[in-house]
Amino acid sequence: MTSKLTKALEFANYRLTLNVQHNALRSKVQTLLSYSTNGGTFEISQMLISFIQTLITQGHTKAVLLDVYNNPIEIIGLDDFLEEILSRYFEATNEYHAEYSKIKKSRKVHKLIDLNEEGK
Repeated sequence: MTSKLTKALEFANYRLTLNVQHNALRSKVQTLLSYSTNGGTFEISQMLISFIQTLITQGHTKAVLLDVYNNPIEIIGLDDFLEEILSRYFEATNEYHAEYSKIKKSRKVHKLIDLNEEGK
């Protein structure tokens, strides 16, 4: 019975550590997907990228966008804005994928903790 209890505690510890690692990674990526310009802060998302691309396709070179705080921010040079948010989006999602893959492969608590130590 002690063996089963030990295994159950190890598994619970593993799941808790895994959850903590996933949440920390999500927070890190959310921070990376935040972009500030012209006094406004924007959350980079697929929806924002598509909207900016649509504006550019329709011939707009500037636009007033609502930032995360619903403040109207004028963006002049939508092409440059799109290039910057696309670059940041791909950097953040590629890093997220790489780190997430490492976490998924870790099947022991000490390996999860080691992953956290490597990132420091």
